[in-house]
Amino acid sequence: MDTKELYREILNEHNLNPIHKIEMDSPTFCLEGVNPSCGDQITLQMKLEDNKIIDASFTGSGCAVSQASVDMMADLVIGKTKEEALALADIFDKMIKGTVTEEDLEQLDEAAALQDISHMPARVKCAMLGWRTMKEMLGTK
Repeated sequence: MDTKELYREILNEHNLNPIHKIEMDSPTFCLEGVNPSCGDQITLQMKLEDNKIIDASFTGSGCAVSQASVDMMADLVIGKTKEEALALADIFDKMIKGTVTEEDLEQLDEAAALQDISHMPARVKCAMLGWRTMKEMLGTK
């Protein structure tokens, strides 16, 4: 199995069987994110305790890329501090812009499966939706 096929499988798994696509009881933060160019929309929810993200989930609808990306993001940031989550969002942004280093790319774990999106301009906003919403939610844009 080549790398692109593996990445497609990771994307499909997160889209078809999202782990974090559930309504959360009593989130600390809740913010809607919308991609007006294609209609993707999510409601991102997070619970923070002592500056650490102890849970993350989302609801909403959209294309496979937007839904898989936010699910991978939620998986990645649970257990991280707010600052660590924002740093991962910056790395994801660099990956989508094609300026990420291999060392930084490793920190994204399965979210690195979306690296080829940088070559598909129509899908960039889809992949960024959850990450952009998290950045806005946690205080940076």
